[in-house]
Amino acid sequence: MNSMSVDLDIVIVSWNVRDLLAACLDSILAQPCAGAPEGDVVPLGRYRLRVHVVDNASADGTSEMVTQQYPWVHLIASPTNLGFTGANNLAIPRAQGRYILLLNPDTELAENALTRMLDYMEVHPEIGVLGPRLVYGDGSPQSSRRRFPTLAMALMESTPLEQWFPGNRWAARYRMADLPDDVAQPVDWLNGACLLTRRAVWDEIGLLDDGFFMYSEELDWCRRAAEAGWVRVYIPDALVVHHEGQSSGQVMARRHILFNASKVRYFSKHHGRATAEFLRLFLLLGFVVQLALEACKCALGHKRALRRDRVRAYAVVIRSGLRQPAMAQEETS
Repeated sequence: MNSMSVDLDIVIVSWNVRDLLAACLDSILAQPCAGAPEGDVVPLGRYRLRVHVVDNASADGTSEMVTQQYPWVHLIASPTNLGFTGANNLAIPRAQGRYILLLNPDTELAENALTRMLDYMEVHPEIGVLGPRLVYGDGSPQSSRRRFPTLAMALMESTPLEQWFPGNRWAARYRMADLPDDVAQPVDWLNGACLLTRRAVWDEIGLLDDGFFMYSEELDWCRRAAEAGWVRVYIPDALVVHHEGQSSGQVMARRHILFNASKVRYFSKHHGRATAEFLRLFLLLGFVVQLALEACKCALGHKRALRRDRVRAYAVVIRSGLRQPAMAQEETS
């Protein structure tokens, strides 16, 4: 590694999104004050940065692309899929800068996004975690600010109850919909697609909890940062495009399992086993109800192929018991 000191280490975990990763890396060099790489260091105005890409055993030529087209990037090619958490934990100990940015490979940094985030942190030493404004690829707003979840929020957010009662006050409060998104503000936690952190926080509270394969790991980490007294903020002046998957035509059993099992694990850690067990059973009941509804629609002849796929997926989720599986082939972006 180049001996030149840096201010910022960017860690990107990628799995089978080669073209999106290339656009993400290009957006780093496209920052207006970014200079040509000097070895493994990219000048960024008064800052200097390094980029680390962890390839989670991709099958799309990601590692070869990074090696050939981005020689200034530190590539860590994992032989297995470590998940979002494990892969970040592999790279973070290699960071040497005062700041560490966790960045999804399906993001693109808008003009001056990096310097605006860094400048804000420089003048606010009490801030340990900072998130920018996120938008989808079409420019529409993407919710990224969050309050710490209560049990009521967990029951009403990203569950069948939210489908049946969209805009309910518990889910809205969880997403901070009661506050404007065009002003800088303190928050409980932020979406991990782009998360600027102070190195001192990692030194104090440790790495991500690798019990979360993916989902809720940034929630848990921000909760630990809050308990250690670090401020978390959202700033709208820094903009990042997040090309998050929005497919609604297919049900992915593994994603459902990982998302909900991580939610249960978080509640077990921070609210106790009894609360977590109640939540787990409630979430399982939701999938039982959805399976029954899909089976009825299939019996009535409505999009039978799609309904059968969903019934099979929900059956897999139910059989899992929503317990953290050891999965090595799940999307991590």
